[in-house]
Amino acid sequence: MKQSQPLHNRDQNRRKIPRENDLFFRCMVFVNVIGWFTFIGALLVFHNARPEFVSGVQAFWGLEGRQEWSQTLSIYLVGLLALCVFISVIVLFMKRLRSRREKDYFGINGYVLLITAASSLIILYFEFNP
Repeated sequence: MKQSQPLHNRDQNRRKIPRENDLFFRCMVFVNVIGWFTFIGALLVFHNARPEFVSGVQAFWGLEGRQEWSQTLSIYLVGLLALCVFISVIVLFMKRLRSRREKDYFGINGYVLLITAASSLIILYFEFNP
């Protein structure tokens, strides 16, 4: 009796394939890059959502700036930061599934994205709810 063929090829050892040729690794890197681009987008939204700085020259000439946060852009900012946290958790979970040996790289950028986005959300929460 013949055994049925498994879903993956057992002749190829995953540990012998270079990481750059591994589809799961490529997907993990792609998701990580998307997370960082989302964070850059959140930084751009933050720049436009925050209150404007009114310098002494502007005050002297009577020019006024916005003194409060933009409500619409603040919603987008919180959404983008929450998406960054979600994406970084997915990347860390994917990394945990794949990295099981001592020689595997730690990959600190996922943790940096998670801590930065989560702390930004916490700071914004206390900024909007005094």
